[in-house]
Amino acid sequence: MNFNSKFWLKFSLINLLIVAFLGLLMRYKIGFEFPFFNQKNLQHSHSHFAFAGWISHTLMVLMVGFLEKRGNSQKALGNRFGNYNKILLANLICAYGMLVFFIVQGYAAFSIFFSTASIVVAYVFGYQYWKDLKSVDSTSLSVNWFKAAIFFNVISSLGTFALAYMMVSKNIHQNEYLASIYYYLHFQYNGWFFFACMGLLVCFLDLKTTDSPFIKKVFWLFFIACLPAYFLSTLWLDLPLWIYILTVISAFLQVFAWFPFLVILVKTKKTVLENYPFFLRYIILFVAMAFSMKLLLQLGSTVPALSQMAFGFRPIVIAYLHLVLLAVISLFLLFYIYANHFFFIHKSIKFGITLFSIGVFLNELLLAIQGIASFSYTVIPYVNEMLFGIALILVSGIGITAFYSIKKVKIPTVL
Repeated sequence: MNFNSKFWLKFSLINLLIVAFLGLLMRYKIGFEFPFFNQKNLQHSHSHFAFAGWISHTLMVLMVGFLEKRGNSQKALGNRFGNYNKILLANLICAYGMLVFFIVQGYAAFSIFFSTASIVVAYVFGYQYWKDLKSVDSTSLSVNWFKAAIFFNVISSLGTFALAYMMVSKNIHQNEYLASIYYYLHFQYNGWFFFACMGLLVCFLDLKTTDSPFIKKVFWLFFIACLPAYFLSTLWLDLPLWIYILTVISAFLQVFAWFPFLVILVKTKKTVLENYPFFLRYIILFVAMAFSMKLLLQLGSTVPALSQMAFGFRPIVIAYLHLVLLAVISLFLLFYIYANHFFFIHKSIKFGITLFSIGVFLNELLLAIQGIASFSYTVIPYVNEMLFGIALILVSGIGITAFYSIKKVKIPTVL
C-alpha cells in the first residue's frame, strides 16, 4: 500500500491553522470581553492539539518519508506503509478528540481518554518505526537522531501519566504538578521534537562524517545533555548541589555542541542552500538564530537569581515556550516541507510563510518586552490588544499558506 506524504501534510497545515486560531481566541478573551469558553480549557486544547495534531503528526509523516527515500528494502517496507496510514489516522482521531473535549470539559473522562490513546499511538509508531529503521543504511547519521527522538517521546509520557493521576485523584501539589508539566514539555520540546528535526536536517543536508568528524559527536553531546537538562526547568526547586552542577554542565554541553556544528554547516553546506528561494533561506536563518538564542537563554537561566526571576513571571515562560515551538520547531517544519517540494511554491505561499514568520518575531519581541517590564511591575499600555493583533498576523499567514498549498492538491485514496 502506498504512502502519500502530500495527503497527510495537508492535515498538518490545516491543524497548524487551527492551533493559530485557538491562540487568537485566547488572546481575544484576554484583551476583550468574551464570555464563551473557559480560558484554561482552551489552553489545554491549544497545547495538546499543537503537540499531537500539528508537530507530532508532521514529524511522523516526514520521518516515514525518510524511510521511503533512504530505506534499502522498499519491497519489504511497502507492506508496512499501510500500517503508517492507520497510525496517522489514529493519531489524528486522538488529536481532534483532544481538541474538542478539552474545550468542552477540560481534564475529564473523554479528554483523558483521547490524550492517553494518543500516547498509545505514539508507542505503536515508535515500535514500528524503530524496526523499520533497520532497512536504512547504518552509515546514515539520521538514524541515531530518530531513535533518540522515539526514546524521548516515550519517556515524556511519564509526565502526562503523573498529571492525569493528579487531576483524577484531585490530589494536586503545586511543585509536583509543575515538575510533571515541565518534565513532559522538556522531553517533548528538547527530546522528541528537537531530535526528530535534527534527523530531518541531517538527511536534508546529506551530512556525513567526511564533512567533519565532529558531526557524529554533536549527536552524543545533545543526547547526553538532554537527560539532566530537564532540571533546567526545575531550578526554582531546592535541588541538591550535585544535580545543579549536572544541570549547568548540560547547558554548557549543548552550547558547545551547537555553535561549532553551526560553523561546520556554514562552511560545508552554504552552497546547498543557495539553490533555494530567498524566503526559505531567510526562514532557516531565522530558525538557526532562534535556536542559538534558546541555548544561550538556557545557559543564562543557570544563574540562580536569573532563574528565579524568569520562572516568577508568566510572560517570560510563555515567550520561551513559544520561542521553541514557533520560532524553532514550527518554522523548521514549514521550511522542510517547502524545501522538499511537497507543495508547489506559489508566490502567495511565499507571502504567507513570510507573514507567519513576521508574526512569530513580533510575538516573541512583545512577550520579551512584557516579561522584562514585569520585573519592575511596569504595565505596557495596550499589550493585550497588540498581542491579539499579532495573533491575527499568525492566523493570516498560515491561513494563506494552507489555502494556496492545498488548493491544487488532488487527494488520493490512501486507506
